[in-house]
Amino acid sequence: MSQAQPRIQTLAIIGLGLIGGSLAKAAKRAGFTAHTIGYSLNFSEVKLGVELGVVDAAASTVEAAVKNADVVVVAVPVKAFESSLLEIKPHLKSGAILTDVGSVKGCFLSAVKKVFGEVPGFVVPGHPIAGSEKSGVVAADANLYRHHKVILTPLEHTSNSVLNLVREMWEACGATVLEMEVDHHDEVLAATSHLPHLIAFSLVDTLAGEEENQEIFRYAAGGFRDFTRIAASDPVMWHDIFLANHDALLNVLGRFSQDLDMLKRAIEAKDSQTLLGVFTRARSAREHFTKILSGQSYTNTMNTKNVIFKMKAGGAVNGVIRVAGDKSISHRSIMLGALADGITDVEGFLEGEDSLATLQAFRDMGVVIEGPDEGRVRIHGVGINGLKAPPGPIYLGNSGTGMRLFSGLLAGQAFDTELTGDESLSARPMERVAAPLRLMGANIESNEGGRPPLKIKGGQQLKAIDYNMPMASAQVKSCLLLAGMYAEGETRVTEPAPTRDHTERMLNGFGYTVKRDGAVASLKGGSSLTAGKIDVPADISSAAFFMVAASITPGADLLLQHVGLNPTRTGVINILREMGANIVIENEGEVGGEPVGNIRIKYAPLKGIHIPEDQVPLAIDEFPVLFIAAVCAEGETVLTGAEELRVKESDRIQVMADGLAQLGVRTEVRPDGIVIKHSKIQGGVVHSHGDHRIAMSFAVASLIAEDSITIKDCANVATSFPNFVELAEQVGMNIEVGA
Repeated sequence: MSQAQPRIQTLAIIGLGLIGGSLAKAAKRAGFTAHTIGYSLNFSEVKLGVELGVVDAAASTVEAAVKNADVVVVAVPVKAFESSLLEIKPHLKSGAILTDVGSVKGCFLSAVKKVFGEVPGFVVPGHPIAGSEKSGVVAADANLYRHHKVILTPLEHTSNSVLNLVREMWEACGATVLEMEVDHHDEVLAATSHLPHLIAFSLVDTLAGEEENQEIFRYAAGGFRDFTRIAASDPVMWHDIFLANHDALLNVLGRFSQDLDMLKRAIEAKDSQTLLGVFTRARSAREHFTKILSGQSYTNTMNTKNVIFKMKAGGAVNGVIRVAGDKSISHRSIMLGALADGITDVEGFLEGEDSLATLQAFRDMGVVIEGPDEGRVRIHGVGINGLKAPPGPIYLGNSGTGMRLFSGLLAGQAFDTELTGDESLSARPMERVAAPLRLMGANIESNEGGRPPLKIKGGQQLKAIDYNMPMASAQVKSCLLLAGMYAEGETRVTEPAPTRDHTERMLNGFGYTVKRDGAVASLKGGSSLTAGKIDVPADISSAAFFMVAASITPGADLLLQHVGLNPTRTGVINILREMGANIVIENEGEVGGEPVGNIRIKYAPLKGIHIPEDQVPLAIDEFPVLFIAAVCAEGETVLTGAEELRVKESDRIQVMADGLAQLGVRTEVRPDGIVIKHSKIQGGVVHSHGDHRIAMSFAVASLIAEDSITIKDCANVATSFPNFVELAEQVGMNIEVGA
């Protein structure tokens, strides 16, 4: 889109080739600059640039190009930085800005210091992460930078106004602009760009020297052609880059050589475990980093796109569906399978982003994991003491369960770890697990208020404790039991009210004895786990949205298949039945120690109740959608004893109350709960605050709303229920996803 007024009058490009020419063309088209002028050692190239409309004017000397320029872009080979800057310096006008496009920032800054004696505040080192095997001004493309990244590496004394103008210039060309320190930039580019080019050049050169080279290239598949395409790049330019960034390139080349030697030894020894480990880690890493590059999942938030649910009023709820696998059991199946001796096969694994983050974390700690493939995962356990130090911080995205369980598991390891998360998770308190872990001897540092990141010091000798939890929490209990496996003595955890017991059941299923005596769960440290098979049932927390949907929609008749019916999780069923819901359990059975069954729900008028406090811990994750049921229930529904709802992905009491208010429903918010009276639900716009359960709850509300409901910030639905939208449409809800 063109600027109303150009931000700069004259843009000078020194070195008019693909990169500089594309910048000139894009900035001119965007209206960011009024006039572009190009210079190159080959004057015929610059004249061709004018003929092709790449630049407005051709300069025969550096002086002619620079003297009236507001912004000067150095787009020459890295080895020519110093000589070009020597020519540019005498002719820069006062107030001019100097920037570059080189892929080695240390080299550019070194040249600037030699020429100017320092790095002036008007200098902004830059590097567009874009290019082509084609070269020259004839290849200039105004769209080259669209949806690509540009890295700027400003110094402390770089002028903010100068930095902002360079940033705006690249953004006007369609690029996403990032900032990075100089040394870090050169290290990253050595690994992600320079090394792949070096390998491509070397591989093609090696194969071209083979006696049967024509046969090799004739029958090469697409993958070979795709990878070696970059060997067609300008050899002189890459020669200069490799020499300019030699330190960082040698470091990454050394690590790659070691890994290549390791693969060679594994092939010689027919070491299938090592090969499988490398290949599964590589495949998952490729998928993992593709998500980072495309959607920023796993870096800032699990999904940063502003996904919006647009819900038409009304709809039906009928049919037979199976909801997503249980997230709690999926998390634990990976954790315990990784620590077990032998191979664990998992069916029904939830392929949501929270569970995938847990899976990735164990791959980073040396565990070979195959899949997931349509819910099937195979875990090659390393034993209870077999984990290895991860290469960097363990990123858990939006997963509070992952953060708390990993805290206990990693407190007893021999190596240091750091647990990080997205913006939402980084605001959630972790002191409830950190404090008792410190009592066991763990060394854990956190941000202010006990918030992530958590830095866990390895090599600590843990000692068992007898801990009375001040608040019922399955995550805290599980954290301490996992730490207890590494502690000397018997760890005992007493909970004030029953909470989900998946960890205890699964530990016993893996052969690690956990005792249960009333409110006390206990285990002794030092035992081991034995691998087995796990069939993950459908998640009752995910089923809850459809249970409420069917309960409030006249004419509804819905069957939910193979749902986990762990008695510590069935509070939502108990509460809905107390409200008058028509819920029948069919085909009950047990799979891997977990009770399962089909749930049939038909519409029935609901009545308000005072929710029994002993049911609160058994339905803690389901209350957002239960609030929707309460709005539809005759009379008044009162919730007390639910303080934990305020420290979930959002303050679920206040956020639900605010959203309901936007839809014309009045509530009375209390410190530990809420009072909801029967009311009509109007249409409107609500904000989920990035909380997947809030988003899905208001989607359910649309079934009995008088007008459409728009729900903002719904991207994190993928963290717990990847196919929610598809199933909602399948049963008859009117949902449209937008951005």
